[in-house]
Amino acid sequence: MLEVGKKAPNFTLLDQDGNKHSLKDYLGKKVILYFYPKDNTSGCTKEACNFKDIYPDIQEKGAVVLGISKDSTKSHKKFEEKYQLPFTLLADEDTTVIQKYDVWKEKSMYGRKYIGIERSTYLIDEKGIIIKAYQKVKPADHPSEVLEDL
Repeated sequence: MLEVGKKAPNFTLLDQDGNKHSLKDYLGKKVILYFYPKDNTSGCTKEACNFKDIYPDIQEKGAVVLGISKDSTKSHKKFEEKYQLPFTLLADEDTTVIQKYDVWKEKSMYGRKYIGIERSTYLIDEKGIIIKAYQKVKPADHPSEVLEDL
């Protein structure tokens, strides 16, 4: 994980509609930058829908949600439409940003080891500084935990 108190690394990625987003575009707002393994999987769907449910409260606190996975923009679009997600999903197919944010980790499932995204979130302040880092989060509880920290 990146250190709290450090400047969050800038990046530019495409969203589910093919629009470019850079972290620096969000200066002046708090950013919930969450990394998740895969569109349309149970844990990732639960986490995204829980962020959706509290999104008005997040906006009230002057924050935005940006979700990042290595899925394509096309996959993100289907995921957004299927669950009517009101926030931006960014495609990092080559894992450049995922690695920059230190969430590309060795994982294990059913005894099989592989490299993938460790479900993690960074809360970034209006000046682009990391103010909280969440590692190995639980999809069901995590969005409300972040809301409390806003």
